[in-house]
Amino acid sequence: MISKYCRKSTASILAGILILAMPTAGSTQSLAGGKGDVRYPVTIPWGTTGGCGKMYAAYIAASGHSAFAATPIVPQSEYFICGAKLNAPSQKAAEDLALKSCQASKSKYKVTVAGACSIAASK
Repeated sequence: MISKYCRKSTASILAGILILAMPTAGSTQSLAGGKGDVRYPVTIPWGTTGGCGKMYAAYIAASGHSAFAATPIVPQSEYFICGAKLNAPSQKAAEDLALKSCQASKSKYKVTVAGACSIAASK
């Protein structure tokens, strides 16, 4: 008789533990505020003009899959170009579109000393 009640309570306790331990489909975390996968550090030089600083801040604040691409950012370089894609359907799509944005900006400004565009960070 005791084993009959123990089995029922043990089963219900285990079921409760499984329910609490299993992640649910609705428990997705927001990507806002995170840097994501950083491939190289992004340090916008102080006093830089242009929109790259604002674009990087928007990338950090974005809640969806996003990417930030830039040419090498070094203090000795006169120019650097950047591009970003915010809230894309996937991380891969964000990376592809951020690279295209960076390359389009490079073509627009006809800067040859900036180096090649690459993904600095994506999430």
